[in-house]
Amino acid sequence: MPRVALLQMTSGIDPLINRDAITRAIADAGEGGAAMLFTPEMCGLLDRDRERATPNIVPESASPVLAGTREAAREHKVAVALGSIAIERPDGKWANRSFLINADGEITARYDKIHMFDVDLETGESWRESNAYEAGAEVVAANTPVGILGLSICYDIRFPALYDALGRLECDAIVIPAAFTAPTGKAHWHVMQRARAIEASAFVISAAQVGKHEDGRETYGHSLVVDPWGEVLLDMGGQDTGLGFADIDMERITQVRRQLPSLANRRALGRKVTQ
Repeated sequence: MPRVALLQMTSGIDPLINRDAITRAIADAGEGGAAMLFTPEMCGLLDRDRERATPNIVPESASPVLAGTREAAREHKVAVALGSIAIERPDGKWANRSFLINADGEITARYDKIHMFDVDLETGESWRESNAYEAGAEVVAANTPVGILGLSICYDIRFPALYDALGRLECDAIVIPAAFTAPTGKAHWHVMQRARAIEASAFVISAAQVGKHEDGRETYGHSLVVDPWGEVLLDMGGQDTGLGFADIDMERITQVRRQLPSLANRRALGRKVTQ
């Protein structure tokens, strides 16, 4: 029964400070018996001022956050799902990219966020992620200490087709790292997390940003682990940063899929439009 650790954090505008928080968490996760650590979306840099952020968004090979995470994973023998960091692509555009890193510090998978957060909320908050980031296009899953892990990021959660695709890959767990706004989190976070777990008959593991950030935003927190039946095993609340732990019972996946074989019962749907 693998143990996982989730890092709930309030990332700021200095990648080196964020890196140090992540590497400390890797060490603490190892001491706590975790086989794998999960971090939030944009854990290396959270800065809505794009002019200020630009010098800190660099290629993979130059990222101090990625390098520090790999080194700490290797030192402490803890796999890491690095929720996402901002990366400069070879074409000069930016990607909101997740990394899976094994306990030897090797990158085993990458995933670029597919769905861009372009919204206007009644609170007055307006976000245009697509103005700076290039959307990904590939569904990604890989072997990890918690079985086959499907990758997604934050706003992806609102698009069930992605999770249908991950379900068809028979993922044992799905990761949804996030920097959810407080208004949308209060309204939708828990219900969507539970829905994705139930639909895929898989664990959902979601490390989140929390609190008030240096760039002025406020995030919802409530890092979660949800089991395949939709039961919440861990909820880290909406106030504090730190580590949370959960044990992943892989037999639970088999039990749920035996009782409700919804993945096996899926049917192809035809389309008809009537005038």
